[in-house]
Amino acid sequence: MTHGGWRNQLYFGDNLDILREHVASESVDLIYLDPPFNSNATYNVLFQEKSGEKSAAQITAFDDTWHWGMESEYAYQELVKESPRKLADLMQALRMFLGQNDMMAYLTMMAQRMVELHRVLKPTGSIYLHCDPTASHYLKLLIDAVFGYKNFRNEIVWRRSFAHGDAKQGAKHFGRCTDSLLFYVKADMAIWNPQYAPYSEEALKRDYKYTEEGTRRVYRLAPVDGPGGASKGNPYYDFLGVKGYWRFTQEKMQKLYDEGRIVRSSTGKSLSQKMYLDEAKGRPVDNLWDDINRISPTSSERLGYPTQKPEALLERIISASSYEGDLVLDPFCGCGTAIAVAERLHRRWIGIDITHLAITLMRHRLNNAFGNELSPYEIIGDPKDLESARTLAQESEHSGRYQFETWATGLVDAFPLHSKKKGADRGIDGHVNFFDDNSGNAKTIIVQVKSGHVSASHIRDLKGVLEREKAQIGIYITLEEPTKPMLQEASAGGFYEPEHFPGHQYPRIQILTIRELLGGKEAQYPRMAPPATFKRAQRHRKSIEDQQRLV
Repeated sequence: MTHGGWRNQLYFGDNLDILREHVASESVDLIYLDPPFNSNATYNVLFQEKSGEKSAAQITAFDDTWHWGMESEYAYQELVKESPRKLADLMQALRMFLGQNDMMAYLTMMAQRMVELHRVLKPTGSIYLHCDPTASHYLKLLIDAVFGYKNFRNEIVWRRSFAHGDAKQGAKHFGRCTDSLLFYVKADMAIWNPQYAPYSEEALKRDYKYTEEGTRRVYRLAPVDGPGGASKGNPYYDFLGVKGYWRFTQEKMQKLYDEGRIVRSSTGKSLSQKMYLDEAKGRPVDNLWDDINRISPTSSERLGYPTQKPEALLERIISASSYEGDLVLDPFCGCGTAIAVAERLHRRWIGIDITHLAITLMRHRLNNAFGNELSPYEIIGDPKDLESARTLAQESEHSGRYQFETWATGLVDAFPLHSKKKGADRGIDGHVNFFDDNSGNAKTIIVQVKSGHVSASHIRDLKGVLEREKAQIGIYITLEEPTKPMLQEASAGGFYEPEHFPGHQYPRIQILTIRELLGGKEAQYPRMAPPATFKRAQRHRKSIEDQQRLV
């Protein structure tokens, strides 16, 4: 579904910069964010004061989050100088209490982004922040300061699992099996669509215990008296000989009686209303979400991303706080669950992530799940030409974050493989699994990426890796143009000839330049089906509405 020429947007980069430069004020209807935070680290490490150089152990434990340093200091000073008074005062109080540590760095980072998220949200918009109990109390204070405590709606507790093995591992605390979702609105006019869940068998037996004679319709009895009496504006009158304050007008009460829906008690002193099961929407969802399971290791929904959330969780949020055609923003979109559900529910969307792995994973997920029904979208921020590819390579070299290698492997649909330990990649930057027969056993393509000087020795090394790994094909991706000796060395590698593709030959060693890949050139290998590099997302048909939950 398209909306007036709108193209959904997937951004690679720092979400703070992208929010400031690319997302207009009051343009977003719903924000969901699940910012990365290493909740597996020990609580004491989180609050360890910094003195001098950061310890290697701390850096390793918090590779996916933030550390206190000069960048945090500058961000903190900017917040205190330029933020509204309440937020500035809160940040100073938090720093006085916490000190200069990773927790304070994390909260500073979140405060910057929360200011921008408040700016881009419409007056009718809502925001859901997904977090674990390690930092949720600090984050609630932070959102109170930005959005206003009066705009807090719920702290939703999601029971992500029902079994936990901490006790067996010697833990001296109760099992930790819940996450929190902090739900705020920008103003009282925020969109709200009540959500319902199926009744439990226990609730059905307890409440719907009556069967109407003749129609055989199952029902329960609900009160019709007006709670609060006159103070709540309830009307007072006599109905069927019973005087009192009622929740309906006398005309409405008479209509219900004429329809056979008003029941007088056996004593004649009270009245009730029949509530039929076949008209019920279900159990109104409250702030304890214990009916949505985490993604199990064997789930067809599982993509292998460490913090992947179930689609049912995002479906409830998006359905509750937006309409079709509304714009959903996920500034830490990871493997893209919020984006995929927004697409399925006919919402527009913006996703942002700082890793090329996430962008590549989302691209495959969307294409696999929706095929030719996928709405138009564009990827913004990834290299589109040789010059921007060189820039990414230079930035990656300085940061050590493997961003260039991850992006380059994605050009051939390879899964990136990297380890922080020197030499641990064993000459492999990525791999592609493919099928060329019906045995069910995948064949392997080894991928190497080079952004600097290249030589024929690299091709000889790649041949050795192929032999060691028993791979069928090797792909060498280079930013520089290959030398003549390299091409000769690759040609000497011969061909891979699949048994079930008679007459077809594929070079065992293939050299592909970034220039060629950006121009549309592809790796050569048998394709009985799409590559099995990434776990395929469940296929969804957007034309089939599955938002309603039947009782």
